[in-house]
Amino acid sequence: MAPPGETAFDVVVIGGGPGGYVAAIRAAQLGMRAAVVESTHLGGICLNWGCIPTKALLRSAEINHLLHHLDEFGFAAEGITFDLAKVVKRSRAIAGQLASGVGYLLKKNKIPVFNGRGRLTGRESEGGPHQVEVTKDGAAVAILTAPHVILATGARARVLPGLEPDGELVWSYREAMVPTSMPKRLLVIGSGAIGIEFASFYRNMGAEVTVAEVVDRILPVEDEEIAVFARKAFEGQGIRILTGAKIGTPIRGDGLVRVPIEAGGTSETLEFDRVISAVGIVGNFEDLGIEGTGVVVERTHVVIDHYCRTGEPGLYAIGDLAGAPWLAHKASHEGVLCVEKIAGRDVHPIDWTNIPGCTYCRPQIASVGWTEAKARAEGRVIRVGRFPFIGNGKAIAMGEPEGLVKTVFDAGSGELLGAHMVGAEVTEMIQGYVIARTLETTEQELMHSVFPHPTVSETMHEAVLDAWGQAIHF
Repeated sequence: MAPPGETAFDVVVIGGGPGGYVAAIRAAQLGMRAAVVESTHLGGICLNWGCIPTKALLRSAEINHLLHHLDEFGFAAEGITFDLAKVVKRSRAIAGQLASGVGYLLKKNKIPVFNGRGRLTGRESEGGPHQVEVTKDGAAVAILTAPHVILATGARARVLPGLEPDGELVWSYREAMVPTSMPKRLLVIGSGAIGIEFASFYRNMGAEVTVAEVVDRILPVEDEEIAVFARKAFEGQGIRILTGAKIGTPIRGDGLVRVPIEAGGTSETLEFDRVISAVGIVGNFEDLGIEGTGVVVERTHVVIDHYCRTGEPGLYAIGDLAGAPWLAHKASHEGVLCVEKIAGRDVHPIDWTNIPGCTYCRPQIASVGWTEAKARAEGRVIRVGRFPFIGNGKAIAMGEPEGLVKTVFDAGSGELLGAHMVGAEVTEMIQGYVIARTLETTEQELMHSVFPHPTVSETMHEAVLDAWGQAIHF
């Protein structure tokens, strides 16, 4: 808890996740007095129950997959097993380590943290600073004032009627990250990044996995060609995928969940040991004291402009609360941009199409910018380049020949409109295209860039060359 006498600040951030704590640190760097209000845990969902612990689990699943394919690399081993409790313990320990690191960073930057729920209660006077009441266990513990308040309260899992998580048979992402036993048969409802990552983890740990998606394809926000490629890869691993699926009301009992599913013209009731509901998120906009202000909420998310400003002077929103894309790095970027604008810096408005998306399944998926369909819908005359991993020496040497890089260019200007990738380590490679878009690079600069050999990144170069019919190795 911060010192009781310290209540007047330049910036108060409500929420200590990857958007909130980064905004507070940047404010401190710029000489502003900043404070963070956090009700649960520093680092938010990302560090504690999202980005970080899931990557630790997926790393374990990747190792388990490799151990069962040792023969491909000239090795042999018998009796390969895993200790699920240790797998989960490692994931939780990593999350804890990084969350405590956030506390250290805030302390290092002399940013007080008020433990409790933050709520706007008006202004001290007309045109004066905003007031934020901090409550803990129902009692007020502090009243903070600041001319600028940043709402960074994040989001929570969407719950559908009949699919309410019970912590035992129907899981949310939280239960899915701390299983006490490995389900034999698992249903994942939803094929966005969260659903696909869990499907990948549990399949690579040995579970029989079915994915049900209400729309006609998986990974709805990705380029359709990449989604088709990924689906074939997942099905090749033994994941059953049902698209255009209608889910009936699950029946829970006898340690099983019986789920009526209609897909592909057939209806059947399938039995599962566990069900993971991954059907989107809902912004945490309630009880923030924004009623009667100029803040507008649409579909549970606060509406902002390209500088993260709401309709109420001095109030800002960042991260998942402010809408898609729901990504930690987007939240952090918005936090920095927002604070720098407050400080009077000359900053560029955010371009959400330059925010990369990453899904850490096997194979990985990464993208930035427009899909091919979006570019055509916008009336652009385009050039599309493709290059498969099977034509890349490093990918073959790694035993990872399954992948594809796709580029979309404006045919006239050479502007890189979008890039889409599926394959090993593409989440580490996408930043090359992100930088290219940020610098407004054309195909000429990318073509004339020298990519190191042998690397998987050479596929990125070849995909650019291919858009102009100049690919060398395929």
